[in-house]
Amino acid sequence: MKIIRESRELTEPTAVTVGVFDGVHVGHLDVLQNVRRLASKRGVASCVVTFDVHPSEILRPENAPKLLTTLEQKLELIEKQSIDYTYVLRFDEICAEMLPEDFVKQLIIDALHAEAVVVGEDFRFGKGRAGNVAYLQRLGLMHGFDVTPLKLISHTSGVRDPASGVRDPVSSTLIRRFLASGDVAKAAALLGRLYEVRGTVVEGDKRGALTGFRTANVPVPKSMAWPVEGVYAGYCRLPATDRLPSATDTAMKFCAINIGRRPTFYEYAEHPLMEVHILDFDGELCGCEIKVEFVDFLRGERKFQGIDELRQQLKIDVAKAQEICGSNILLAAEKH
Repeated sequence: MKIIRESRELTEPTAVTVGVFDGVHVGHLDVLQNVRRLASKRGVASCVVTFDVHPSEILRPENAPKLLTTLEQKLELIEKQSIDYTYVLRFDEICAEMLPEDFVKQLIIDALHAEAVVVGEDFRFGKGRAGNVAYLQRLGLMHGFDVTPLKLISHTSGVRDPASGVRDPVSSTLIRRFLASGDVAKAAALLGRLYEVRGTVVEGDKRGALTGFRTANVPVPKSMAWPVEGVYAGYCRLPATDRLPSATDTAMKFCAINIGRRPTFYEYAEHPLMEVHILDFDGELCGCEIKVEFVDFLRGERKFQGIDELRQQLKIDVAKAQEICGSNILLAAEKH
């Protein structure tokens, strides 16, 4: 996949889709697969248009949602769908003020030479989200490109409307809701993969010697949607570095994960920290980026009376994490 930054134009016709694609969940995957199939059928290149930041960060920063994926993660996930091009559009005040017809003319027609556009049925675009699918179809008739609107996908993990019996469509908002309640299993169902967070390991308080459980410590960025504070079972993917010559980016290890403020040791910690105890690993990770995937919620964070009580609970947590991850190892392998 070739990544294109704005102000560059393609020299070949395309089938295009446009969206934020935060999380690249199963609904997004349906759109990506459809645009890829349509491009193949027409003999043109497939192209995804996305943004360098979530539009809400510019339009309403005080209410901007927490991100499910960084731009780097998003591009990696799109690439896995065998898309030919991803056009990363800078979303700023100028972009936010573009009228719907200008957005289509400058991007869809002039820059990408689109013969076809694939979007979800709720697609909105342009200043004030004034453009919708019907308006896009009218522009398509005027300028010679086809528009294919796709119905939104529902999932058994979605919330069912008591009146209609219809479940909520898969959305980034619904996934964030599941993460906020600690239901990482339902979040994974909507994502089509385990929820993953990445971060750089920092030096901790070195309490591993006291508890018997060393951890890799990762600060929780405020911009990202992390699962609610508590203890989880999961997998950790280690980086391939000079210090870890045997590690590969595709190798994973079982881990027990704590996200929280460590109330046993601190009266009040302003920011949560992710502490990852990696089973059967004793290497040095400080300064390395690790990838942590969440399998299941074990328990909420709580304050213990002392090291001995904490140590006993950690033994239980680690054993449970190993049991859960062991039973899910084949599923995890299939997802990757």
